[in-house]
Amino acid sequence: AGAMSDRRPLRLLALHGYRQSERRFRQRTGALRKALRGRAELVAVSAPHPVPGGGEDDDGDDPPRGWWFSGPGTFEAGEVAAAPVGLEESLSAVAAALADHGPFDGLLGFSQGAALAAMVCALRARGDPRFPVAFAILVAGFASRAPAHHHFYREPIALPTLHVVGDADAVIAAPLSRELAQHFVEPVVLTHPGGHFVPAAAPQKKAYLDFLDRFCPGQAQ
Repeated sequence: AGAMSDRRPLRLLALHGYRQSERRFRQRTGALRKALRGRAELVAVSAPHPVPGGGEDDDGDDPPRGWWFSGPGTFEAGEVAAAPVGLEESLSAVAAALADHGPFDGLLGFSQGAALAAMVCALRARGDPRFPVAFAILVAGFASRAPAHHHFYREPIALPTLHVVGDADAVIAAPLSRELAQHFVEPVVLTHPGGHFVPAAAPQKKAYLDFLDRFCPGQAQ
């Protein structure tokens, strides 16, 4: 690694929320990408599972997607799902994206994508070689309530994380995101007054950049 490679932007694999897709998430994170320009680039990937029933903005080429389901074709973050479906395929999809489009330095997850990213962090912290990432930014995240997923949170997750919590989030209530942060070792928690979106105003931009400044490109490998 010469001096030039030291100056490349960090690369983050971006995991969208439930009922979104890679394209939808890209459209909704323009302000964030602008805020991180030159410091980090986002590469979004679509979840493997189409959500049944589509949505009001559904076009056939880009159905809304999810990372796992808590019931048959449905998902509720607070549901204690007895038989969650689809997580293994999504972990495999993330591993494939990291391998095919990498190298990546970290993850950025939103909502259900942040919950998935937290699980990836847990596996990474245990030494799973499929997930060579050094850190994660988790926006509106939560811990899965499904008993089948409890093993992810059994021990404190020793990977650096920035947790972004919206005080007015009506989809993933702020206490759920704070609870997820408590499963990590030395989490950084950033609170904003808004709702269920990825904030990118000046105070959040500073917090993102301060967090990212801790990492050098390529250190995850």
